[in-house]
Amino acid sequence: MHPTRLALALCLLAGTAAAAADWPTLLGPTRDGASPEKGIVAPWPKEGLKKLWECKLGIGYAPPVVANGKLYHFDRFDDACRTTCRDAATGKELWKHEFPTAYEDRYGYEPGPRACPVIDGDRVYVYGPDGLLVCLKADDGKELWRLDTKAKYHFHQNFFGVGSVPVVDGDLLIVAVGGSEKGPRPVDFRQVKPNGTAFVGIDKKTGTVKYEAGDELASYASPTIAPIDGKKTALYFGRGGLTGFDPQTGKQLFREPWRAKIEESVNAANPVVVGDQILLTECYGPGAVLIEVKGGNVKEVWSDAAKERDEKTLQCHWNTPVHLNGFVYGSSGRHTEDAELRCVELKTGEVKWAKRKTTRCTFLAVDGHLVSLSEYGLLSLIKPSPEKYDEVSKYEVPELEYPCWAPPVLSNGIMYVRGKGKLLALELIPGKK
Repeated sequence: MHPTRLALALCLLAGTAAAAADWPTLLGPTRDGASPEKGIVAPWPKEGLKKLWECKLGIGYAPPVVANGKLYHFDRFDDACRTTCRDAATGKELWKHEFPTAYEDRYGYEPGPRACPVIDGDRVYVYGPDGLLVCLKADDGKELWRLDTKAKYHFHQNFFGVGSVPVVDGDLLIVAVGGSEKGPRPVDFRQVKPNGTAFVGIDKKTGTVKYEAGDELASYASPTIAPIDGKKTALYFGRGGLTGFDPQTGKQLFREPWRAKIEESVNAANPVVVGDQILLTECYGPGAVLIEVKGGNVKEVWSDAAKERDEKTLQCHWNTPVHLNGFVYGSSGRHTEDAELRCVELKTGEVKWAKRKTTRCTFLAVDGHLVSLSEYGLLSLIKPSPEKYDEVSKYEVPELEYPCWAPPVLSNGIMYVRGKGKLLALELIPGKK
C-alpha cells in the first residue's frame, strides 16, 4: 500500500481499533459489512445456531448496533420513536428514550425508523423517519440535544421517509438531509428542486450546524468516509448520484450522476470503495457502474447504463454488496421473486455466477465466510469463491418473520438478526459472550 494511503487508512480506523468487536453503526465498524472476528461455527449444527435471547420490537426496519457491551435498537411504538438500550449478552433492558412522531408512509410500509442508531463514545445518535435528529447519553438515555431537520431545511417527504444513517468524522456528525425549495410537494417528485443542503456537518457535542452543502435530494444510502485519490473523502449516494466531498468542510471534490429516469426510484445501496475505485449499484434503471477517481477526475471503468435489464451486472436494492479479494457479492434484483445472489469480478464487471431464487438478502462477511440473511428469515453460510456458489450451511430461523430487511450484526461472537416485531441473538462464535 502506498504510504499516503496507508496513513489515511490508519487515521480512519484509529477510532475503531480499540473496540474491534463493537458494531457501532450501519454495516459495522468499517461500514462495509465486514467483521474482524474469528472462530465462527462452521458448518452449523443441523438444528441451527444456538439462541441466546430474543426480545419484542416495535415497527421499523433498522438493525441494532452494539458497543461496550450494550445493544441499542430504534423502533416505533404507537406514536413514539423509541431508543432502547439492552445488555448485549442477556437482552436485559437498561433504559429507553422516546419522542413523538406523526410520520405516515406514502406507500403503506411500516411508519417506523429506517435508520439505525450511531454510537460514538458516550453518545448515541438517532435519526427518525420524519427527520428529527436526537443525541442521547449512551449510559442512561438522557437527551442532550435535538435538531428537526425537516423544519430547518424543508424537505418534501421522500417515498419511504428519512432513511440515511449519519456518520461521525472527528468532532462532526455528517447527516444526509436533502433539503428542497419551499412550496407544495409536486405531483411528480422529479420536479422537486434541491436547496443546497444535501448534507450538513453538525458539531456532535452541541448540535450546532457547522456547514450546509450539496445540491442534491435525499436517498436511502448513507454517507460514508474512505481514503480516495489521496484524500479523506466523504461519499453520499444521493437521489441523483454520487457526491464526493471534504467531510470537514462540505466542499465538493467530485460528482457522478447515477439514477433511474422513472419517478418512483431510489438509490439505497451504499457505495463500495476499493482503493480509488467506487462501485455504485441500484435496481430501478441504470444498474451498476464502477468509477475511478484520479486527480479529482472521475473515469468510468465499466457501466451497465447501456445494457438491457436482463444483461445488467448488478442491480442491488437497499442491500449493500460486499467486496472480497477482487470480487463483489450482492443480492441483485428489485423484487422478491427475481432476486438472485451474484458474484461479480470488480475490475471487469463480469458475472462469475448467479444463484437464483434466493429472495432479497443482506450480508455479513466474517472469518472467510459470508452470512446471508434472506428477507424471509433463511440464514445461509457461504464460502465465497468466484468459481461457484458454495453453501456450507443453512438455517431457516423459526422465530423470524418477513420482512427481514435489516442486515445481520455481529459483536463479541453474538449475531443479532431481526424480522417483523422480533430481535434474536444467536451464538455464531462459541465462548466469546
